[in-house]
Amino acid sequence: MRRTRKITIIGGGFAGLTAAVTAAEAGAEVTLHEAHHTLGGRARTADGPYRTNEGPHALYDGGPHWTWLKQRGLIGELAPLPALDAARIRFHHRGGLRRTPPFGLLRQSFRKGERAPVDVDFLTWATGLVGEPAARAAASYSGVALFHHDPGALSARFVQERLHRAAALPPEAHFVKGGWGRLIDRMADRARELGVRIETSSRVDTPPTDDGPVVVATALTSAARLLDDPTLTWESGRTVLCDLALRTRRGDPFAISDLDAPGWLERFTTQDPTLAPAGEQLIQAQLPIAPDEPKAAGVAHAERLLDLGFAGWRERTVWRREAVSHGRTGAVDRPGTTWRDRPAIDRGDGVYLAGDQVAAPGVLAEVSFTSAVEAVSLALRASRGTRTLDLKRG
Repeated sequence: MRRTRKITIIGGGFAGLTAAVTAAEAGAEVTLHEAHHTLGGRARTADGPYRTNEGPHALYDGGPHWTWLKQRGLIGELAPLPALDAARIRFHHRGGLRRTPPFGLLRQSFRKGERAPVDVDFLTWATGLVGEPAARAAASYSGVALFHHDPGALSARFVQERLHRAAALPPEAHFVKGGWGRLIDRMADRARELGVRIETSSRVDTPPTDDGPVVVATALTSAARLLDDPTLTWESGRTVLCDLALRTRRGDPFAISDLDAPGWLERFTTQDPTLAPAGEQLIQAQLPIAPDEPKAAGVAHAERLLDLGFAGWRERTVWRREAVSHGRTGAVDRPGTTWRDRPAIDRGDGVYLAGDQVAAPGVLAEVSFTSAVEAVSLALRASRGTRTLDLKRG
């Protein structure tokens, strides 16, 4: 008689819900524990009137998670992308705003023929192709897809992939209407339909491996504490999140991309007016800071960009919020390393990791997705082997 496979998932964010749906579709009996009183993790969207995410979030349609979500009808309504013409986006370069990026940046962004090396930093490699000024601008622009204070110091291959994805035409990035919380709600509904038992406000102190395999889908720092494993570390970005609502004014740009230093701010109500009350617009920025820099440095960076692009923004501000984000921007790979060098998904003893800082390919949320699917695949494969041995012994 076939026994039901049981899987426990710890963490109810994007990775945890992906793992839950994947496991339940394979016929497993799934229990998901989330320590917070709501699901979502970093993908939570605040309740009104300002529907902010915990940092800007986008879905890239060039990755496998897009296909997976689409096949299950989970993407939902997308906010229409505005035309990224000269009237919509501005580039901060050499101290001023311009309507077009420097030509050298365009050459580097769309250069597809030469694959960057892994063991050389991006700035050195790109300088040899397009010169140092354009290489620095390209490194800064790539910050929109990796949120690190010094992208030029990272592996050339790592940065190149993110630069190509961020600069793709037509754009790969899409935004879920109403915020990522809507996507999380649809994923949770799908999991419940499949019979997943979801327990919120449920903190787990010890992985319950006696009841089947466990997928730990938390931040890597939380996983290290839960598993008492100090080796679970990997470098990530440190950023300042700046959210503010302004009274609407005609002529404000859609976005400002800083090419002098990594930084990007975006008027999210351009494509989705539901994120703020009528007559107001919501701006979100995620600005990288170095490990020793204070929050004030990121705030000052945001204010410099606002001064340049949003006339009278101080007088128009009706709501504002700032926070420092530690290790919340996914893994970054130094020269000589790739995603394969990050903490392995299979931790042994029936424990598997999923999240955006583990050994899985992809850009941004794609790492969480890919690792979650792989963790479930490994867990189910291992549990099948265990059942076979048990039956033989019986």
